[in-house]
Amino acid sequence: MSPSPSQRTAADLLVDCLSAEGVDWVFSVPGEETMDVLEALSRRPTVRHVTTRHEQGAAFMADVHGRLTGRAAVAMATLGPGATNLITGVADAFLDRAPMVAITGQASIDQLHKEAHQVVDIVRMMEPVTKWNTRVERVDAIPEIVRKAFRVAMFEKPGPTHIELPENIAASAVGDDLEAIEPSQTYFPEPTDEAISHAAGLIAASERPIVLAGNGILRRGAAPELRALARGLHVPVAETFMGKGAIDDRSHLSLMAVGLQARDHVLSGFDRADLVICVGYDLVEYAPSFWNPDRTKRIIHIDTQPAEVDAAYRPEIELIGDIDGTLRRLLAAVLPHGIGGRDASARHESREVLVHADLRTQLLAELEMHAANDAWPITPQRAIGDLRRALGPTDIVVSDVGAHKVWVARLYQAYEPNTVIISNGFAAMGIAIPGAIAAKLVHPERKVVALCGDGGFLMNSQELETAKRVGANICVVVWRDDGYGLIDWKQRNEFGRPFAVEFGNPDFVDYARSFGIAGFRPSSAADLYPTLMRALEVDGPSVVEVPVDYAENLRLTEHLGALSRNA
Repeated sequence: MSPSPSQRTAADLLVDCLSAEGVDWVFSVPGEETMDVLEALSRRPTVRHVTTRHEQGAAFMADVHGRLTGRAAVAMATLGPGATNLITGVADAFLDRAPMVAITGQASIDQLHKEAHQVVDIVRMMEPVTKWNTRVERVDAIPEIVRKAFRVAMFEKPGPTHIELPENIAASAVGDDLEAIEPSQTYFPEPTDEAISHAAGLIAASERPIVLAGNGILRRGAAPELRALARGLHVPVAETFMGKGAIDDRSHLSLMAVGLQARDHVLSGFDRADLVICVGYDLVEYAPSFWNPDRTKRIIHIDTQPAEVDAAYRPEIELIGDIDGTLRRLLAAVLPHGIGGRDASARHESREVLVHADLRTQLLAELEMHAANDAWPITPQRAIGDLRRALGPTDIVVSDVGAHKVWVARLYQAYEPNTVIISNGFAAMGIAIPGAIAAKLVHPERKVVALCGDGGFLMNSQELETAKRVGANICVVVWRDDGYGLIDWKQRNEFGRPFAVEFGNPDFVDYARSFGIAGFRPSSAADLYPTLMRALEVDGPSVVEVPVDYAENLRLTEHLGALSRNA
């Protein structure tokens, strides 16, 4: 027997718990088995609900919300296909270290011991891609389950957790005595004085140190301390794809991003370094075997968690704890000694100790060379340069996955933390549009661009309707080459020819307009920047189709090959 409309249900209790956790957003595709939760949400306006057009979009929105805020949003789906559609976005959050809580409906518990309509074991399916997950089997356990789900999701390294709520449990009547458990404040420890002294000694004794900055710096809000360390000791910094913005790429100490699985300008800098200081570095993003192939590099590991065991990643010392405090203390300990006996001023004057001066110069020269390149279709370098020029320092670019991601990571200059969002742990195509919607909900005052290839764009382009409906005025820039460009690139490198990577496309301008959204297409390379500016000023979402010449991919490969041969 269902409770009367005035009775409090377990679904109400669940939503009370979400409110206590400070949840701002629940993203979901409505389903029969989540109707009680939706009803409870309708009575709790402080927890806002966004109806998405695909469960994958819901999960990607929660994923990017977590990366930008450090707090878990909720992605919700019904049982069976709804829940399985959610899994890709959950897995992305798992390997990109983004806190989120997934909630899935399920049939009544009395159906779970036998074959039943749409019933599969979602808890077991979620197990490999969550930090913790469970099924609610007792109403009185809901406060503890929700508190644990959020606590585990946000603890380092953060990631997704999952709660399955059978529909008969959700609809159960509960009394007012069951209440949410309020979150507590948790503080990170810092390394011992002995550990700081040990690491400081290694840095002071080195001649050509380099910092490898990862996603952990952005998660812990430690970019100011990293920048102070780099300036104070005059040490160059290379970022991983997901670490972009840890250092201002306008700084002469920035090498921009390393992460191509080939020899890049930046990677050559690692060859010359005699000490690699890894800060917030995650091996899942860029394997150490690429930058330490002979396993001889001296390494310092600075993170919230001990280092992963890897034959090519064997730190001499690990500084485990809160990253910002560790960096402040490390800078203070090294400053009196300098590096190689020289302070920052002396090192600045002795350009031979900088492992990066020529590397950074070549990257910037590449951008400058293409700034006035009128080739049509447009070169990736020109497209990246014009997009950077069109956006402000704190505006946000959410990159999809594909060939364009390489160019974003390599050449798009990030000035501030969390202004370039790249999926590079799980690297899931289709993340850009839903991710950009989440970014705009978090930062409505900023311009937000979803940069997609034409392959990734059509994987979740239905969320354009979501963007329009919820007032997320994002600009979607689609690089069009009528194929899976990254696989084409890799096939040509390995086999000499592409296969099965070409496809057709709709007219993206007309496609955008069919959603009631403004669509744009530049008429020439020179028209790209003014077209971007018009699209960014639209009162509503917009789409810009950019024909791109990916012949530059093969030219880049040839150049990287030359670097490899000459190393």
